[in-house]
Amino acid sequence: MLLVIDVGNTAIVYGAYQNGELVQDFRISTIKTRTSDEYGILFFNTLSHANINPNDIEDVIISSVVPNLMHTIPSMVIKYFNVQPVIVDQNLKLGINIKYDNPKELGADRIVNAVGAINKYGGPCIIVDIGTAITFCVIDHESSYLGGLILPGIGISAEALFMRTSKLPRIEIVKSEKLIATNTVNAMQSGLFFGFTTMIEGIVEKIVEEIGITVDDINLISTGGFASLLTTDSKYDFVIDRFLTLHGLKTIYDLNKEDLIGNKI
Repeated sequence: MLLVIDVGNTAIVYGAYQNGELVQDFRISTIKTRTSDEYGILFFNTLSHANINPNDIEDVIISSVVPNLMHTIPSMVIKYFNVQPVIVDQNLKLGINIKYDNPKELGADRIVNAVGAINKYGGPCIIVDIGTAITFCVIDHESSYLGGLILPGIGISAEALFMRTSKLPRIEIVKSEKLIATNTVNAMQSGLFFGFTTMIEGIVEKIVEEIGITVDDINLISTGGFASLLTTDSKYDFVIDRFLTLHGLKTIYDLNKEDLIGNKI
């Protein structure tokens, strides 16, 4: 059994694969001050509650964008699962050609999403990961990672409105049915919803124009916590894949497993 772990800024998402199939997935809050023992108990309890024996975990692969936890989570895996985890970086076999100016700057989450998308959907493709930040990743038909964009997510923007203004309240982020609102809360919800959906569509339009193809000739994939909210009703045909990152981790593990000699400690 393989355990795949993605450490994000807001949540840690992980899943268990057995015989190549995702049998269960989990999401817990990312808390930088938690110890490896606290995370170990959380992982053990959630797996056990799902009738997965933690002792059946034979390999673990981790991607992370949280430097503070890059010692904590691997240490937890070693102590509680008796496994030396694989850490996603540019030195692994990835099956993509990263054309970033400095490939070491490319976040592990974007690498994993790109590998997962190419494996599952093929190129060319645009991946929009709508989480704490929103990232756009562009991959061509030759599996070359061309680059992308990073911008603040809808949650960050909503919190900024509350924190940086005197009278605007903290609000729930929801789909708005109409653009022109008649009260402050709805006006904020409308501004966030329509602002971000329109922005996503506009950036997709500019990307395909810049790389010289039409939107009908490229796969559009959205993932992340707000993917369903912001791309379900898009004028473009997005595939919403909430397990893209987990699939990417599994794909990277499969590409490298022949080079991994006895991860079980």
